[in-house]
Amino acid sequence: MESLYELSSRAIRRLYDARINTPPVLDMDTYFPDGHRFRDAWEVIRGEALAILESERPIPRFHEIMPTQAEISATDGRDWRMFLLKVYGQDIRTNQMPCPFLSELLSACPDVISATISFLAPHKHIPRHSGPFRGILRYQLNLEAPVASDGRPAAVLWLAGDEHRLASGEQLLWDDTFPHEVWNRSEQTRVALLLDVRRPELPLDLRLLSNAVTKGVGMVVRWRGFS
Repeated sequence: MESLYELSSRAIRRLYDARINTPPVLDMDTYFPDGHRFRDAWEVIRGEALAILESERPIPRFHEIMPTQAEISATDGRDWRMFLLKVYGQDIRTNQMPCPFLSELLSACPDVISATISFLAPHKHIPRHSGPFRGILRYQLNLEAPVASDGRPAAVLWLAGDEHRLASGEQLLWDDTFPHEVWNRSEQTRVALLLDVRRPELPLDLRLLSNAVTKGVGMVVRWRGFS
């Protein structure tokens, strides 16, 4: 039986689907121009991310943070670790301390509501799935992208029928409500910055709904003690 959250998510998704007609990959200049600020500073951000990976600081697996995500995070015995910096508007201060440059950049970009450094273990596969909410877009900046024997990036994002292979320093803005899955077909960890950003230019009613959803999840985050 579906939970109340699943039923409400489906209802919200239907409402957005009826009003928004954009492709899986979106134009950065139109939908998230601040993305270029992260891309331009990717080597500095990469240095902070690799320092975290090499430190003794524990980095939880995704399903240890959100048990409901076990079906995409805990399927093959390989790790997908997430270092949370911001979650639905709530700053994770203890995690921001070792990332001063990235944290300052995040504070200057108000459309970013969540920020995570994602560490995808060698040969990890994230099964096909879809996000629930079109009011938010996913920004991805690869910081450490392993290279395959043919010279192409070894980590693959399959999104709505197309493959995307981002090299180190390359970015993509996409709608995660489209079906997608990920492979790391290498012997190295893929490191990426993942941001959730507000979708701009929503009709007023959808913008109010988006703000309400974001605020509601943020209250849950605060209650669980992430901030």
